[in-house]
Amino acid sequence: MSEILPSGEPAVRVLHGFVSRDGGLNLWAEDGAPGALAKGGRGVPWHPSAVPATELPAGERREPALLTLPSTGAGPLPSPQVGVPPRRGVRRPRVWRVPAVGVPFVDADLAAEFDGRVAPAVRWLIELCGFAASLVRRGRVLPGVRLDGPRPAAHWRPVLIGADAARHATLLDRMPPACRAETASGAEARPVRPGDSTAEVAGAGELLTAALERLVDGLARTRLAEAGVTLAGDGWLAALTGEPGFDAPHDELDELIRALDAWFAQAARGAEVRVCFRLSDPREHEPVMPGEVPLPNDAWRLEFLLQAADEPSVLVPAADVWRDRFAPLRRWTAHPQERLLAGLGRAARLYPALGDALREAHPVEMILDTEGAHGFLSHAAVLAEAGHGVLLPSWWQRGSGLGLSLRVRTPEPIAHVLRDRTAGLRDLVDYEWGLALGGRSLTSDDLADLSRAKVPLVKLRGRWVFLDPERLAAGLAFLSRGGGTMTAGDALRVTRLLPPEDLPLPVTDARGTGWLGDLLSGELDERLELIDPPAGLTGVLKPYQTRGFSWLVFMDSLGLGACLADDMGLGKTVQLLALLLHRRDGPALLVCPLSVLGNWQREAERFAPGLRVRVLHGADRADPASLSVGADLVLTTYATAVRDADALAAIDWDRVVLDEAQHIKNSAGAAARAVRRFPARNRIALTGTPVENRLAELWSILDFVNPGLLASAHTFRARFAVPIERYEDEEAAARLRQATRPFLLRRTKADPGIAGDLPSKRHVRHLCGMTTEQVSLYRAVLDELLERLAEPGETRRKGLVLAAMTKLKQVCVHPALLLKDASPLPGRSGKIDRLEEIVDRALGAGESVLCFTQFARFGGMLAPHLAARFGVRVPFLHGGTPRGARDTMVDEFQRARRPGVFLLSLKAGGTGLNLTAANHVVHVDRWWNPATEAQASDRAFRIGQRRDVQVHTLLCLGTLEERIDRLLADKGVLAERVVGSGEGWLTALSTSELRDLVALAPEAIVD
Repeated sequence: MSEILPSGEPAVRVLHGFVSRDGGLNLWAEDGAPGALAKGGRGVPWHPSAVPATELPAGERREPALLTLPSTGAGPLPSPQVGVPPRRGVRRPRVWRVPAVGVPFVDADLAAEFDGRVAPAVRWLIELCGFAASLVRRGRVLPGVRLDGPRPAAHWRPVLIGADAARHATLLDRMPPACRAETASGAEARPVRPGDSTAEVAGAGELLTAALERLVDGLARTRLAEAGVTLAGDGWLAALTGEPGFDAPHDELDELIRALDAWFAQAARGAEVRVCFRLSDPREHEPVMPGEVPLPNDAWRLEFLLQAADEPSVLVPAADVWRDRFAPLRRWTAHPQERLLAGLGRAARLYPALGDALREAHPVEMILDTEGAHGFLSHAAVLAEAGHGVLLPSWWQRGSGLGLSLRVRTPEPIAHVLRDRTAGLRDLVDYEWGLALGGRSLTSDDLADLSRAKVPLVKLRGRWVFLDPERLAAGLAFLSRGGGTMTAGDALRVTRLLPPEDLPLPVTDARGTGWLGDLLSGELDERLELIDPPAGLTGVLKPYQTRGFSWLVFMDSLGLGACLADDMGLGKTVQLLALLLHRRDGPALLVCPLSVLGNWQREAERFAPGLRVRVLHGADRADPASLSVGADLVLTTYATAVRDADALAAIDWDRVVLDEAQHIKNSAGAAARAVRRFPARNRIALTGTPVENRLAELWSILDFVNPGLLASAHTFRARFAVPIERYEDEEAAARLRQATRPFLLRRTKADPGIAGDLPSKRHVRHLCGMTTEQVSLYRAVLDELLERLAEPGETRRKGLVLAAMTKLKQVCVHPALLLKDASPLPGRSGKIDRLEEIVDRALGAGESVLCFTQFARFGGMLAPHLAARFGVRVPFLHGGTPRGARDTMVDEFQRARRPGVFLLSLKAGGTGLNLTAANHVVHVDRWWNPATEAQASDRAFRIGQRRDVQVHTLLCLGTLEERIDRLLADKGVLAERVVGSGEGWLTALSTSELRDLVALAPEAIVD
């Protein structure tokens, strides 16, 4: 696994935990830089990444544990917390031996002793221990007897009712699979996978019960010892504080158990109804009935109620209890008045102010002033933890929401900016800090009211709020810094992306005037002024395209780079051309893949014939400096941009635009380094996939359009990539969305404003049989592979596997592709027979077909066969097709009046082309990356398509194609991350796993 660690990163150690069958808590650790997998030997193998027990937090040494963990033939899978890509291969549960220590209790301090990361299983154990400590602290335990040992044993057991029962159920439902991974010696391995529903797994409930009872018993004994409580004697009572084991005659033991069970049942029934307190602020008072005295304007009402613990919605006011109106509670208790008084008495020990109410014969409520209300709110958590119901105003649950506010003032109004283009990230703006509450800035009068408040509970702008005195003091001290000036770029960084570490409070309200105010407030989408398309644009923009064009104009007018990340087929090209027509202050450079260079020429001629377009490409290309003179748009490819980087960097471009910007996703690559050198007033990126695998790709694109705005790659990785990718940190993800929203416009085909403009796309998988010739060739390739792998000393395993995979896929397509003998195609392949059926039906219905293959040699054989079979011209576009010829092919296919067939290689024709004349797409062979195939399918499924699109995928039944397709379907949108973009992951499989994957099923042959 060491070869897949990110370069330059130290090994990461991860602390794991599990529950043993007797309820004990255990810890073990994994090293991100494992040793070699032990070979040979007998018994259960050692986990190659396991950390020795001596390096674990202090605990009791135990025998090495046997854990069932997700694995492949190459070894156990690294846990996600290690931060390396998962090992590829067929996953199966396998038992591994790990050094472990047993611990009586797990908390954050214990976990902090370990120099590394903490896995979810340990965090769950910490939560479980906290729950057990809470039960003991609140007295939610009763004594009992255990009969699972050689002698009866006294123990303390938890009483789980009401909220505690709900919390117990939540813990069970959230138990990580790793917590129940221990396997008895010789037991059959059982699957342990992330995403398992633990509540349905046999044994999970028993493990949780055993662990909770063991924790409660140990904690109760510790608390009694700390309090100096010792029960004398040698029987059961003494065993509750001393040694658990005791002796008793059978008849006495049976009687004791019956009595304790009855006590436990009575306690559970008595706890089914509890006292509940409901606090209402002065504005929530009910209308006064005739004859009643109204409450003062600042009076708070604290009502007493009885509540069903397992049905919190059942509430009976104390007044009705005393009037014998407690019908809703009869199901739970027959003595509600006793329950009310007893509950109030217990609560008074925690909240002494209740003593005044208990002096009354029939206590119903308390009327409090603001200071008294604050006193109750301060005790609310203690009362709730003790098992009482507590209902508080909704604003209390939201907290104070105290933060910093920032006000900025741009020197020029937006109209002046748009006219004279004087704005930019380097512009100085005036700023002033303030305090905000709930996202609203506090005025000087508000601050004066806060300073006069005697308690943290204050009424501000007609609503009650609670302010933490320490946070308020820190915020007020920060305001003493005053205001000043900063650049517009700094204002964006401070408020949206990288708040300085010394800010005492988060920035919750950022506003300003002009363009910067729109960006800071996040209200650009609502306030964006739509601009009419330029006069030179031939064609009508759709509403969402007009909005995208207007957004590009707005960003361009400010000198801010922009990333237009619309889905493929939504018209990024026409939106960019409209921008180029809107304002031309010099030559613009557009860099794109070779496959779409001609498409940009054609689209410019079609939508913007007034643009002067030049092409920088080919061996005899002109000098870039002379080519740019008098040009509005210079088109070039990424390869040419790298070769001519020096010459292109010497030109002052008005705009530099990257199409298919994912080509610079590797910030250290040659293309990314080259385009960053090109000077430009403004930069724009066009891409349908701003993030393919890692967030570093998004940073590379956005750092191109606005250099430095997202800070360095290292800072971005620490603040966002690591928390989001490794720990699924939702807060970090939200901050990243907020930070990138001003510079990235992302629309998908599923968006409500766009979906109505597109037809539907339907996927059909065709399972094709194989002919006798295909089956015999498939078996021959498979036998040769297994025979070579069995040879001793074979060192070219990876090459053998990859070569065999290619041959097996070729056999599935057609024997002639493997044999390379140019033999005739008809009647020898189940796939070709099915392809002919699909094409025949499509042409008969007057519809055209796109046909993709990754084998260019086979395309050369298939094109004349289809042309002869259906009497139509079948062009074949592949990587060796000259640019002029490919442009002609696309143009003729799009303009053809008769339905036709267009054959393309997947690499050359899979991106950038607009082929909406076809509404059938056929993938003859599998390119085991769903994203690549989806891009190819979207050549037809894009703006301009008026018919439903059908995507046909041909698979050979009972072969590796069907099995891998099933794997991709199971993994869904993450499939490309699991199996990669090719067949390389197959080389990690063991020989037996390969045999299972590529074996030929009996149903494969249909000849």
